[in-house]
Amino acid sequence: MNAQNQNIIGQSPALAAALDHLSVLAGIDRPVLVLGERGTGKELAGERLHFLSPRWSNTFIKINCGAITESLLESELFGHEAGAFTGATKQHIGRFERADGGTLFLDELGTMSQRLQEKLLRLIEYGEFERVGGQKTITVDVRVIAATNANLPEMADKGEFRWDLLDRLSFDVVRLPPLRERPEDIEELATHFAIKLCAELGWALFSGFSETALQALMAHDWPGNVRELKNVVERSVYRWGEQNDAVDEVIINPFSDWGAKPAAQTPARPGSVPQNHQGEQVSPQASKTVVTQWPLDLRQHLDQQERELAQQALHASAFSQKQAANKLGLSYDQMRALVRKYSLQTRRGS
Repeated sequence: MNAQNQNIIGQSPALAAALDHLSVLAGIDRPVLVLGERGTGKELAGERLHFLSPRWSNTFIKINCGAITESLLESELFGHEAGAFTGATKQHIGRFERADGGTLFLDELGTMSQRLQEKLLRLIEYGEFERVGGQKTITVDVRVIAATNANLPEMADKGEFRWDLLDRLSFDVVRLPPLRERPEDIEELATHFAIKLCAELGWALFSGFSETALQALMAHDWPGNVRELKNVVERSVYRWGEQNDAVDEVIINPFSDWGAKPAAQTPARPGSVPQNHQGEQVSPQASKTVVTQWPLDLRQHLDQQERELAQQALHASAFSQKQAANKLGLSYDQMRALVRKYSLQTRRGS
């Protein structure tokens, strides 16, 4: 996907301030440091800086420094000559050379070793470097945008990051707000991700989120930020299925039932509410032995049992028809048919 087609979504004041800051910095050809928690969109911020800059028509290259070992990272950034190390059978052009005239985005900068920090400092100051195993000095014109969720000043105080490199990189610093600081954007982001997933799956439309689902989205603090929200929305929409009803269930933790064991049954205390093997409350009537009165209308009797079980499943599922259907081994459409047939209660207090 072309990076120019990806936008940072949201209208909150906190996000707007960060985007304005990026726009102002785009026009000046200096290094920029983007700070933010994981999942806040630091890579998109780097793309915005590049595509709003005079370098927009040239190459934008990115690399995650934390995902590559030191030896491989050096080769990826600066390239290597044939025979520089075991397995280097031919010359490799590094990303700084490939980004000449454009922008290089260095993500997870705080993981870079001191040795590579020194080499990076020289490149930023003079635009010069040598490939691994090479002696020829190569000159490039690259704008460096670095990003991290680490506290670099604190690391520099501890000797874990070079102060001179930090000074050089931080011509200016842009902080991206975490999602918990811009709750106004949650519904817009969630709808955007849901619509994209529906289009990807070939579904005709997205029916929106119910008020219950929106409340669940707003109540979560989103430690994983926008990336976590995207995963939660896509999971919830996919499990809900292609339906005409708004998504009513938000599945934030897919591991919530992992390893769950049936609760041990204990004798009921006087006045207590009986529970089934899943720890769910059942009506006192359901726990009593039923004495059959003959004769009986079998159809009416079965309908009554069906109605009571369907209503109990709804109560046990917090009135989620999809969950109730799962408890009864029915499809969602079959559950909806029972709701209509018996005019069942589908909301708390209704």
